[in-house]
Amino acid sequence: MKHILDLLKIARPFHKYLILLSVLIIISSVLDLSGTVVMKFVVDEIEKQVRDQTGDLPRIYLLLAIMFGFSLSGMIINIFNMRIGDYVGGRIGRYLTEKFYQKIFTLPQKYFDSKISGKIVNQLSRGIVSLQGFLGNMTNFLFPTLVQTIFIIGVLLYYNWIVAVLAFLIFPVYLWVSRLSTKRWGIHQTKKNVIEDETRGRIAEVIANIKLVRSFNMQEKEWDFVSKRLKKSVSIYDTQSKEYHFLNFIRNFGLEIGLIAIAWIVFRQTFLGILTFGELVLMFQLFNQLRRPLFAMSFILEQIKQAETGSKEFFEILNLPSAESFAIKVRKPTLDHATLSFDNVSFEYSEGETVLKNVSFSIKHGETIALVGHSGAGKTTITNLILKFYDPTSGSITINGTDYADVSHQDIRSNVALVFQDSELFSSTIRENVSYGKPNANDEEIEQALKKANAYDFIMKFPKKLDTEIGERGIKLSGGQKQRVQIARAILHDAPILILDEATSSLDAKSEKQVQEALDNLMKNRLVIIIAHRFSTIQDADRIIVIDNGKIVDTGNPQELATKKGIYSELLQYQIEGNRKLLEKYELH
Repeated sequence: MKHILDLLKIARPFHKYLILLSVLIIISSVLDLSGTVVMKFVVDEIEKQVRDQTGDLPRIYLLLAIMFGFSLSGMIINIFNMRIGDYVGGRIGRYLTEKFYQKIFTLPQKYFDSKISGKIVNQLSRGIVSLQGFLGNMTNFLFPTLVQTIFIIGVLLYYNWIVAVLAFLIFPVYLWVSRLSTKRWGIHQTKKNVIEDETRGRIAEVIANIKLVRSFNMQEKEWDFVSKRLKKSVSIYDTQSKEYHFLNFIRNFGLEIGLIAIAWIVFRQTFLGILTFGELVLMFQLFNQLRRPLFAMSFILEQIKQAETGSKEFFEILNLPSAESFAIKVRKPTLDHATLSFDNVSFEYSEGETVLKNVSFSIKHGETIALVGHSGAGKTTITNLILKFYDPTSGSITINGTDYADVSHQDIRSNVALVFQDSELFSSTIRENVSYGKPNANDEEIEQALKKANAYDFIMKFPKKLDTEIGERGIKLSGGQKQRVQIARAILHDAPILILDEATSSLDAKSEKQVQEALDNLMKNRLVIIIAHRFSTIQDADRIIVIDNGKIVDTGNPQELATKKGIYSELLQYQIEGNRKLLEKYELH
């Protein structure tokens, strides 16, 4: 029930519509029940006519006209009810999706490092569908049912309090069995949701890595992974279905016994002359109307349980603490020059897992430094801290003398451009990808950036040029082409700080040369941080910082470190030896 209350809190902007809907539902229920009561008087007039010829035909016509008026008014109001319900339901669906999407942007990076994107998307989809369904059923069934039940019991009390009490006693028993049924249903549904998240998450990963799956002929293994979980889900569903239908039979059987007992009382009282024929007809009409609230309440309980189980992860994500605020507008770089300083910075991804230990260095505008070390030494962690994806466990980072803690995430990132090792591109056009950090850029600015990135010529050969769709993660482009599109994006962003994360490590020699020329254009007059394993790309760096096990173990220019015993010269020697063997093999030395 907690998640339902959370939903009602979130839906606060729509409370005025829900209040209007409630008023219309009350009016509609009164009209519906009034028509039933009027029918009692019609039957009484007919009974008088049959008994002693004292029936009043004009009065019957008037009563029928009143019944028609009630029915027509109720139909019109119900149309408005449904329309308002649909209006609110559609907008709440949009509102919840936007809330969830905004929340995703504010979560700490650590959350995404430990989650599968397919699972997150599935939890969003299931949560929205469950909550929209519940809201629709609440406005169309739950509240009308409650109002009708109150009025029906009220009318029964007025005409026959014994029957009213007996009818009222059916409700708690029926709802108790319904609650037991929905509780059991919810337990099974939670298990199914876990399996569904695993399955859809895996399917999303397989689609994203379909080349890898095919290359290793792992189709059968991946199919088997999904198939086993689907079989398990179906097995749970079978158990869920058996329990539900058994309890549903018990519930409905008990209801029929209760209604037959009430019918016996009503027939007996009519036979003894305690009730008129009109009251007899009224009672049975009310009993039939009473079935509807009972069945509807059972349905609503099921809907509540479905909404709770379906939206559990949705609200868990919404209730996670935010690491940063939601940025509404794209921000332009705010600095012309930048100086970055790390002062005794230490960092742990989780308690006891120290990644950086007392790291201190400074880099100023126009300077290029390279971070070098074995894999897992802590190089990428430094760039994550610069981008404020994480905060230091201890120590401080400053930009132009201002502590990072006093600068917003958005202001930091607006002054940083990145070129990644993996091509971080969207499945949209070249224009949209290049202008991603500057959405209002015109074609001339985009083309200038592409020229500086050595990407203009190959893009102009495409039939649609800037409007060419490049596929998911740029799959329609070669590795070198993707990197140059990334570089054009960084050039257009024109930020004072540039981070190159293994930007040429996966390229062939020709592509690397083209990309390196583009990088040389990009690196001019900026603060540049390079992460590279291929040392040919960092020989022009002003300074190299060598990192090992999260500590800075050496610093110097490339020439100094090459002649000095240490990790840098060791790694450099490995690369030189590899190149020498290649040259000797083909007698090119």
